[in-house]
Amino acid sequence: MARRALPERTCVGCRRRAPSSELLRIVAIGDEAGFSLRPDPARRLPGRGANMHPDPACFAQAVRRRAFGRALRIAGVPDDGALAEHLTRQPPRPVTRPDEGR
Repeated sequence: MARRALPERTCVGCRRRAPSSELLRIVAIGDEAGFSLRPDPARRLPGRGANMHPDPACFAQAVRRRAFGRALRIAGVPDDGALAEHLTRQPPRPVTRPDEGR
């Protein structure tokens, strides 16, 4: 029997491809003040999602490049406070790079 390929996504921070199970899905929730970024670890929230390694370095790169607005197709700069808090509470997971381990 043929094995199915795992779905791959691109991290909005470091722009590296990884299996979707290694990435954190992020959605933009709109309210009267604008949009705020929310983590979606269960991958169940409705709407368009962006994927990112659960790593503060990838988060900092994505914020610096303003990648969340482009990936989620929203105008303006979304509030990233809830996402930053979520990342600081989580223990960092090792990020596997395709060029490592050779």
